[in-house]
Amino acid sequence: MATLPHTILTDIEGTTSSISFVKDVLFPYAHERLPAFVAAHADDREVRRWVDAVAGEAGVASDEEVVAILREWIDADRKHTALKALQGMLWAEGYRSGDFTAHVYPDAVEALRRWHADGHRIAVYSSGSVPAQQLFFGHSDAGDLGALVSAWFDTETGGKREAASYARIAQSLDAQPDSILFLSDVVEELDAARAAGLQTVLLDRHQDYPQPRTGDATGGHRRVEGFDGIDVG
Repeated sequence: MATLPHTILTDIEGTTSSISFVKDVLFPYAHERLPAFVAAHADDREVRRWVDAVAGEAGVASDEEVVAILREWIDADRKHTALKALQGMLWAEGYRSGDFTAHVYPDAVEALRRWHADGHRIAVYSSGSVPAQQLFFGHSDAGDLGALVSAWFDTETGGKREAASYARIAQSLDAQPDSILFLSDVVEELDAARAAGLQTVLLDRHQDYPQPRTGDATGGHRRVEGFDGIDVG
């Protein structure tokens, strides 16, 4: 019998929140405003760090060329740390100005609050940067949920489809891997977490995946259609 999890580690997009919010709200917002944002903050140390990193990687010289590359990456949904960092800074302006709030499924809100109240530790692991994650939960449709989360991880920890990333997270949390339950909508991420010894649950929300993933498509992971189907004891 599996150990009852003490820590719930959750993905965001497609798990706590709809894929459409990211695709239809956040990405277009970043795509539209990125040129003006980079131009306005060109002398900001943190912005400069990531712009120069992309310039060096792509072999270009001008900020305009970097912006063009970044916009191509947005359109392709590339999981690049520099892009995620810059998007996070740009989205911060959007959240703080009230241009949008982050979508979180009501069943996720209820479960996260209940698990927190019951003494479970909640952590987030997403391809979005840690600051972007914190803004997301801090400016959700349900209000500020940031206090429910005690640890945040992004791709600086490692790729989400690499078992070593989940081993690092367990070490950072000072937890045995089998005491952590990882929630995600991506089977390959769950495969990596399982390889590292974590417990796993596949979120297969009808809103995000109209064709249910059952049988072999689950990768052998426990499948639920919402957080209300998860029992953590």
